[in-house]
Amino acid sequence: MGGKGRYWAGVLAAGAICGTAPDHPLPPATAQSREVLLATTTSTRDAGLLDTLLPIFERQTGYRVKVIAVGSGQALELGRRGDADVVLAHAPDAERLLVDSGYFVTRRLVMHNDFLIVGSSADPAGLRGMSDAVAALRRLAERGAPFVSRGDQSGTHKLEQKLWRLAGIEPPGTGSWYIESGHGMGETLQMTDEKRAYTISDRATYLAWRDKVQLVLLVEGDPILYNVYHVLELNARNAPRINVAGGKAFADFMVAPETQAVIGQFGKSRFGQSLFIPDAGKVDRW
Repeated sequence: MGGKGRYWAGVLAAGAICGTAPDHPLPPATAQSREVLLATTTSTRDAGLLDTLLPIFERQTGYRVKVIAVGSGQALELGRRGDADVVLAHAPDAERLLVDSGYFVTRRLVMHNDFLIVGSSADPAGLRGMSDAVAALRRLAERGAPFVSRGDQSGTHKLEQKLWRLAGIEPPGTGSWYIESGHGMGETLQMTDEKRAYTISDRATYLAWRDKVQLVLLVEGDPILYNVYHVLELNARNAPRINVAGGKAFADFMVAPETQAVIGQFGKSRFGQSLFIPDAGKVDRW
């Protein structure tokens, strides 16, 4: 396999299968390469999407998937080092840089949702109803309202950093009103709830965790909060020991029409809305 990172234990929960499996199974895996190591963002795990998709992929291909769910920055780094076979991420700027540098050979659009600013219902900073995310963060800073950052170079954290730059604000060191969780989205929502603070979350994870925390949606609708996911295949020249066929099989699966249909239905029965909008085959502006 690759470096020692390839021996990390994956997180793979067997969940209920939603929708219909693809009609055209992908080629079966060989006996020598039956495992695929997927590096992906915590949002796909915390929202439950992987619990739905991975059993379908495994049943259709014969591969077994091991998941490393980390921030997108870490997932991309695992791919860059050859410590994963395929990457599913939502950090467009970082993705493009690595593709341009030759670490990934394909980068395909999979789906999107959006980011939200959430907080306690008391809303001491008065953000409720705002649609300008930069103005909202500027108001948080002016009023010193507690804010919990992922602080982990995830796609969510990178979006947050971009908003602070646009607001012309350098957040103070952690320990004041600015707090770094250093954890995934689910854990960050829990911490935000405990501290009656504010945070930025992708919509899917917030909805999946809404019944577990007392956080309300305060800011949404700003185009800058668009949250797009791509699947990236590694360049075998940089990582000769990766499972190239398995990584390609997973990437092909994510953009297959049948899989896209499952993604489009995910969350509708529970939340009345799709948690992710399928985008494969659309013009990629990201």
